Amino acid sequence: MNKSDLINSIAKEANVTKKTAQLCLNATLSGVANALAKKKKVTLVGFGTFYTLTRKARKARNPRTGDTINIPKKNYPKWRPGSDLKNKVK
Repeated sequence: MNKSDLINSIAKEANVTKKTAQLCLNATLSGVANALAKKKKVTLVGFGTFYTLTRKARKARNPRTGDTINIPKKNYPKWRPGSDLKNKVK
C-alpha cells in the first residue's frame, strides 16, 4: 500500500473526500515528524509508539582507501508496534 492507496482507504472509511483525507494524513504525518524532531515520543494507543534514539559518534574505516573516518553522533527515528496491531497481524 502506498500513500495514495492509504488516502483512498481513509476517504472511503471516514466518508470524506480524497482531498480532505489527504489533508488529514499530511497533517498527521507532519505532526509526528515535528514531534520526533523535538525528540518527543508519539504514542498512538493500540497502533504503536514513535520515538527517537541517538547513535554515538564513532570511528569507521573507509573500505576503498583504508583511512579512518569520524562518523558524528546522529538521531534517528524508531517505531514500536502496539499490542492491538501485533494481535491483528498474527
